[in-house]
Amino acid sequence: MTRTRLAAAAALAVTGGAGVMLFALVAQPGAWWQGYVSEAGTAGRPYALVYRLGLVLLAAGVALLGRAVPRAGLFLLVAAVLAGTSGVVPCSDRCPLPPYEPTTPADVVHTAASILGMAVLAGAMAVTWFGAVRPALRRLTAVALALTVPLSGALGLTMLFAGRGPASAQLERVVLVVAVSWLVGTALLTASGGDGRPAGPPDRSGGRRSRATPSRTRSGRGPRGSPARR
Repeated sequence: MTRTRLAAAAALAVTGGAGVMLFALVAQPGAWWQGYVSEAGTAGRPYALVYRLGLVLLAAGVALLGRAVPRAGLFLLVAAVLAGTSGVVPCSDRCPLPPYEPTTPADVVHTAASILGMAVLAGAMAVTWFGAVRPALRRLTAVALALTVPLSGALGLTMLFAGRGPASAQLERVVLVVAVSWLVGTALLTASGGDGRPAGPPDRSGGRRSRATPSRTRSGRGPRGSPARR
């Protein structure tokens, strides 16, 4: 599969996975903007399996993008594995986190995979921004980094000092929107040829056809019937 097709498939997978996750989040009982997003995948929720499948599909899209973008490929592949782990290993009810609530091993694995996945994704953004040649991709990545780094830091501090609440819920959703937007945007730019690869050498001929050297005729005469020099 070519790089263009890989990037196009990545855009479809990430968009589809995020859409499925959003559906499971909104369709569940209660306000969808409260609590952690991962709570939609906990056991007992009506669309828990749908949410997990959406997260796995999104992880597959990140892996495809990792194959299409050579510079940040390793970071994206690691982020895909961590996102897939977060989908396969759901947290328990209300996704409890230390030090405020007792946790299970699954909670620790799920939370660690989610946090590390976002950190590795930020690393992929940094590598892409540093190596991007095309202005569109560079600007997109710069905006995503400028939002992801401070918002993720604020989210981590909120989870550590305040625990589960409205502030952490809103910050988490904003960070996820930024991450998905960057993934889809990068995939679309890569599919359209704006993947940050250096452009080929310029055509020094200016697009003009080279003039062919007039060949001698069999009669030994050059152009316009002039005698050919011997």
